[in-house]
Amino acid sequence: MNIHTLVQDIYKTVADKEPAEGVDLYDEIDQFGENCKRLMTNLFTEKRDGRTLRMSNIGRKDRYLWNAVNNPDVSEELSPNTYVKFMYGHLIEEMLLFLTKLSGHEVTDEQKRCEVSGITGSMDCKIDGVVTDVKSVSTFGFKKFKDGSMALDDPFGYVAQIKAYAHSEGRDNRFGWLAMDKQNGHLTYLMYDTEDTKAFVHNTISYDIEERIEHIKEVVQQEEPPEHCYEAVADGKSGNKKLAVGCSYCSYKKTCWPDVRGFAYANGPRYLVKVANEPQVPEIELR
Repeated sequence: MNIHTLVQDIYKTVADKEPAEGVDLYDEIDQFGENCKRLMTNLFTEKRDGRTLRMSNIGRKDRYLWNAVNNPDVSEELSPNTYVKFMYGHLIEEMLLFLTKLSGHEVTDEQKRCEVSGITGSMDCKIDGVVTDVKSVSTFGFKKFKDGSMALDDPFGYVAQIKAYAHSEGRDNRFGWLAMDKQNGHLTYLMYDTEDTKAFVHNTISYDIEERIEHIKEVVQQEEPPEHCYEAVADGKSGNKKLAVGCSYCSYKKTCWPDVRGFAYANGPRYLVKVANEPQVPEIELR
């Protein structure tokens, strides 16, 4: 089947409640159950070394990686509700692969171990032969997958991560993401092709992943951290300054910005580094 019809094929399978020809529904349900069992076992039993560079983090900003290797003990602890969000995000991703298989598309190399220049990781899979990461994201993040601009604003390093997987498989030029908007269930598939020189993201995605890895190996050996990943930005017309989005979700924001204060706005937390006008909303305790 053609990966470019993946989303439409999944929607049709769900609407018809009928797997593609030749697909055994009950075999796939059994495999889905086994995958969920493996996932939950790993989530509750695996212990990761915070000082280790992994394919899943090599695309993060230099200062983040320096802190992850040199200051792991000052990282903010995940709150229980945040950890639950991560858990159901992983379960959603397993569901999407289940639906991909039901719709007749080929899924191979699930959780295959990969290695590039001494950095290891586990790819999500290949779909119809294309190295693919599966993501459940916010509406804001989904828009970037939908319009293809994700590489231009990639604070979590998704491009470097999947480039490393693809490079380890000798398939550097094409890779993609199956993404779901967690708020409404909308799906999209974004594929990048580094050989498409006319693509508006071409210059952003066409770097050498081995050079990137060698660069970050040097960065984390430095005695002092690199410059801030992002500068603070104006918070509307309030006169206050807030952390950029990339810093707001970082577990080292308190280390990089010691005076940061969090406030619980109706549309989500906001982290201020300069308070000229005191917000009239509850303050969040940062640990």
